[in-house]
Formats: sequence, structure tokens, C-alpha cells
Amino acid sequence: MKQLDGMAIFAKVVQAGSFTAAAATLGLSKSSVSKRISRLEDHLGARMLNRTTRRLNLTEVGAAYYQRCARILAEVEEAELAVTSLHAEPRGTIKVNAPVSFGIQHIAPAIPAFMERHPDLRVDIDLNDRMVDLIEEGYDVAVRILKLSDSTLIARNLAPFRRVVCASPGYWRRHPMPRTPQGLKGHNCLLYTYQQSQEEWRFQGPQGAMAVKVSGNLRANNGNVLLAAALGGSGVCVLPAFIAGGDLRAGRLVAALRDFEEADLSIYAVYPHARHLSAKVRALVDFLALRFGPRPDWEIP
Repeated sequence: MKQLDGMAIFAKVVQAGSFTAAAATLGLSKSSVSKRISRLEDHLGARMLNRTTRRLNLTEVGAAYYQRCARILAEVEEAELAVTSLHAEPRGTIKVNAPVSFGIQHIAPAIPAFMERHPDLRVDIDLNDRMVDLIEEGYDVAVRILKLSDSTLIARNLAPFRRVVCASPGYWRRHPMPRTPQGLKGHNCLLYTYQQSQEEWRFQGPQGAMAVKVSGNLRANNGNVLLAAALGGSGVCVLPAFIAGGDLRAGRLVAALRDFEEADLSIYAVYPHARHLSAKVRALVDFLALRFGPRPDWEIP
């Protein structure tokens, strides 16, 4: 940095034609500018300027050095402008990670409108249900369903998240609907592989939090597989409202245990901690928060 500062002062002196004029432009004293040029010459071991009482002249070495200084300083200015531009207007590539079902059903339909607003931005979406490492794997932002905890990541709440115990009307006709979570023990429960404890469903009731052991003949690592099985009458599953909302509203699925729903999760956009949030990340997070909001269209009454 000291070398760049010295180069910048030297270039300004050459352009201004005198120490006095350069000092006025830089907001420094004439003696400070003179000392900086002397230090630069001492560092380089060569005389850059021939000084007279009336004017300054570049030496042969000084002229060659000035040409390189001007080119380097121009490139530095260009680099700074590029960064400023990237922060001012969304451009470049934004790499996004999201869960498969949520990504297909809700992120994918939103992306065309987002890209139309920001034509200079390229979107790279990766859908999977594992917990990716944003920094190590190079993601700019991820959509996650989680309990907010201390983290090196910044989180922005996009929408509420509700899980619903549900099954088809035909299944409930064959198997009486449980009135409490304990009543699930006699049912064929369809299990989600990525759930921390697959065979334990958690609820929040009048007496507080509770966990119930369940079992069933189907496990899947994707909610849409469980949805298809539930619609086909195979059993009971716990599905996010963003997956099952449309079928619940249409009556193709019927919810149970509505008084025991666990309500401590939300859908967040998370991104690495940074002092200056890039324009592309800010644009996407703001867009998704506005699109989904506190009452997303997948919510059920």
C-alpha cells in the first residue's frame, strides 16, 4: 500500500508539474509531497525528477517509471470501479442452494421474474436436501428450513414454516383419525429420511413439547415422494405446508392433530457473514422475502 501511495503521489506531481500544485490537489503540504518523492527515490535507488527553481523535469528513468505507474494506477482505479459496480447493481453470477421440493415448487417459479428485473445477473441453482457448507462449496445464498441459532451465517426470515400431519380421506376412512399424537402408534407412518430422528415425530401440545415413536413401511429422502404415497392412501405423513398446502385446500389430503403442530421453524435465506453485502445477494433475498412474505400462498387455514 505504501508503494501504491508513493506511486500515486509521484504521478500527481508529474501531471501537476510542480510540488505545490500536486500538494494542493492531494490535500497535503508541499514539504510532505517532497519528502514522499525523496523516499520513493531512495527506495528505488534512482533519481526520478530533476528539480530546478522554476520547473520539474523527468529523468529518463523517471519517465519510464511514470509510464508504468500511470498504467498500474489506472488498473487499480478500474478494479475499484468494477467492485463498486458489482455492489451497486446486481450483476455477475449468483449461486443458490435450496431444498429439492421447495426449490421446484416455489423457487423455480419465482426465478423468471427475478431474472427479468436483473438482466445482467446469471443464476446458478443447486437443489438438494443435504446441509451444504456455503463457504466451502462456494454458494452465495441458501434457502434453509431451520431453528435460528448462533452461526457464522446471516439469516433473513422469508416465510413461516408449518408441518402438517395428513393422509388421504380414504386412509382416514379405513383408519380412525388420532385425537392425540400418541394415537399415531397404530398407524402406518411414512418417514422422511433426512429428519434427525426418523422414527420420532415431535409435537407441541397444551402440556408442552412431546415426542412420539412411529413406524411405517416407506422411507424417502424427498417430501414429494411421501406426498404421492399419502395421496395414494398408503399412510400418514408429516409434510410441510409448502408441499401439501394445495392438496389440503382441495380436500385430496385431510390434516390431523392441528392443535399439536410444532411451530418453532421458519424458512430462511442464509448467506456468509460479510461486512459489505453484495448487491446480487441483497437483491435475491429482498425479492424472495417480498414474494413469500408472512402469509405465503401455500399456507392453509
